[in-house]
Amino acid sequence: MKAAYITNEHEMLRKSLKKFLDKEAYPFYEDWEKQGEIPRAFWKKLGDQGFLCPWLEESYGGFEADFGYSVIINEELEKVGTGLIGIGLHNDIVVPYLHAYGTESQKEKWLPQCASGEIVTAIAMTEPGAGSDLAGIRTTAHKKDGRYILNGEKTFITNGIHADLIVVVCKTNQNASPPHKGISLIIVEGGSPGFSRGRKLDKIGLHSQDTSELIFEDAEVPAENLLGDEGDGFYYLMNQLQQERLIVGIGAITACERMLELTIAYVKQRTAFGKTVASFQNTQFKLAELHTEVEIGRTFLNRTIEAHMKGEDVVKEVSMSKWWTTDLVKKVAMECLHLHGGYGYIEEYEIARRFRDAPVTAIYAGSNEIMKTIIAKKMDLV
Repeated sequence: MKAAYITNEHEMLRKSLKKFLDKEAYPFYEDWEKQGEIPRAFWKKLGDQGFLCPWLEESYGGFEADFGYSVIINEELEKVGTGLIGIGLHNDIVVPYLHAYGTESQKEKWLPQCASGEIVTAIAMTEPGAGSDLAGIRTTAHKKDGRYILNGEKTFITNGIHADLIVVVCKTNQNASPPHKGISLIIVEGGSPGFSRGRKLDKIGLHSQDTSELIFEDAEVPAENLLGDEGDGFYYLMNQLQQERLIVGIGAITACERMLELTIAYVKQRTAFGKTVASFQNTQFKLAELHTEVEIGRTFLNRTIEAHMKGEDVVKEVSMSKWWTTDLVKKVAMECLHLHGGYGYIEEYEIARRFRDAPVTAIYAGSNEIMKTIIAKKMDLV
């Protein structure tokens, strides 16, 4: 069923983006997976075509597109491969922080380059000892001679190798009570003194997505790189996580749809015992069940997107959708790989890559256990 928020203009964008990806992404994606990163040149091409941050005002390089355009872009990128998730993170997670809480000077300085592809962004939340528990972060920042001095380590940072601009979650007040009131967001530019990148992490999946450690050793950034007000960082994070988790859900349900498409095509042409695998009742029932669950997930996700576009508070629904779709993508990956038989375990088949890429979606943007905790709170159970 077509989503109510999708218009002819959205479909025109989809057509244009698909044509671009057919030429600039699909033929090279497996090479990017082997190389372990997406070329910077691809980012620039995306920017040149208007596929980066289209929701920005024209003065910053966008065309004031609604969130429906972001949905289309994330869906089409996911169809190429989940390793392109860093582009969605840049477009719809990190840059919105700059836009929502940045000063006019900060926005004029950085947003046009974010839209053009000259700047790649990242957000540094997770630490070796702190993941979903943001109040437990240990990276600190204190003011000295008109600058912030940062110390700490971050890990699992999407776009960590390429990022020119990083929104760092840190503690500017270590004595705050409760602890989350001491959290601030500070923008660190690549090349800042005392800032370095650690290992590019060798992951089970998402091979083309550059994920790394970030290290701050008396790293110096100008005091004007504070994003918003000191001590309000935790609230900024909570405000933006609704959209971040929507982006994850959009990717997960699109991956489910892609795996079903691959598997249906495969079982129709693969034969066993003198007939196609598709003709076996077990195959039909398995795919019918998966298709039903994916349709249910897509319908609820679309309803949540519509409410989000209207500016409604749908934290509970987004949390429901995030855990449901990311649990479902793992199930679909397993079942579809199984229906491919031995070939599902061979790297040249796309389902093998999809199987590797699926599990992490239930972990990032807040683990699914955190999603259920949020839902329970919204139900007045906590």
